[in-house]
Amino acid sequence: MKSITVVKVGSLRDPNPETRGQVAVTDIPEQPLGPEDVRIKVAYCAICGSDPHLVENIFGWEPPYGMGHELSGIIVEVGPKATKKGLKVGDRVAGNFLHFCGTCYYCQNGQQQFCTNCNETNYPGMSETIVWHESQVYKLPDDVSLKTGCLLEPISIAVRLIDKVEPKIGMRVAICGGGPIGLLALQAIHMSGASSITLIEPIAERRELALKYGAEHVIDPMVDDVVTKGRELTDGLGYDVVIDCSGNPKAATPLPQLCAMGGKLIYAAMYPNDWEMPLNLYKYCYFNELTITGLYVAPYAYPRAAQIMKRFDLEAFTNKIFDIDDAVAAFEAQISGKWPKILIRCNEIPGE
Repeated sequence: MKSITVVKVGSLRDPNPETRGQVAVTDIPEQPLGPEDVRIKVAYCAICGSDPHLVENIFGWEPPYGMGHELSGIIVEVGPKATKKGLKVGDRVAGNFLHFCGTCYYCQNGQQQFCTNCNETNYPGMSETIVWHESQVYKLPDDVSLKTGCLLEPISIAVRLIDKVEPKIGMRVAICGGGPIGLLALQAIHMSGASSITLIEPIAERRELALKYGAEHVIDPMVDDVVTKGRELTDGLGYDVVIDCSGNPKAATPLPQLCAMGGKLIYAAMYPNDWEMPLNLYKYCYFNELTITGLYVAPYAYPRAAQIMKRFDLEAFTNKIFDIDDAVAAFEAQISGKWPKILIRCNEIPGE
């Protein structure tokens, strides 16, 4: 079975071919089907912004290891006890790449994102087929294509981010980073009634998309001082909520200065695992009373994401597609930043 695999760890941007990270299409065994599992013929798997970090080996894994978690496909086999959700062969599905055990302290405390056993059965989504427990799988609405459906996971992140934001009509929000999560979050926040949304993003095409999706202002951090410009746009007060979707330490560090007093600061990206950010606790947590939080995964957001995903404008996220055999070119396109999202076609599905 074909699968896209990390065969050498390192940065994909490294100019030295001897030390550069490398992905390749390899053959892996077909995964075993448990009694409560379903086998999915993968149609599309999108490249996540975290995938280049996997090539860099942020988790310290030993290569080779598989990649991919934003996927859609068709169920081709159902385990004999996979009956609780009514799933059947032929269903068009997407879902949650994490299988939560349901038995550990965190699962039973309503904090599945911290499940101590959730990594035991994760399989690579950039493969011709994948096996998931039925609890991970969600049927796609009839009017959502498989090409769009592979974005269920990142849309679930945007939905959970809205839960964290707790939006109010008239709220002023700044989003740093116009990648997929930043642009999806922008659309979700716009749906929720924020009166003024500002996107901070150096790529002009992504700033244009932000204006299309409902941003009132955009800031080019290569031209303007982000803090000065943001303060000007909010009459000196700052933003009620500031969200970092960039994952860039240089971009993330000054964001406390953009927050209004009593505001909320959400770091909603993956960061280098050895980076520590300086923070003046007296100024921002004591005197300004900021609420500072992060975001990992979205264990409870999938049903709502599936219901609302047709309201998102996803055309720009689904128009750059590579076949699975073109994995190297797909990742080169990803790190170029020219497209907000890259999809990998793992199988041709008739009618899709």
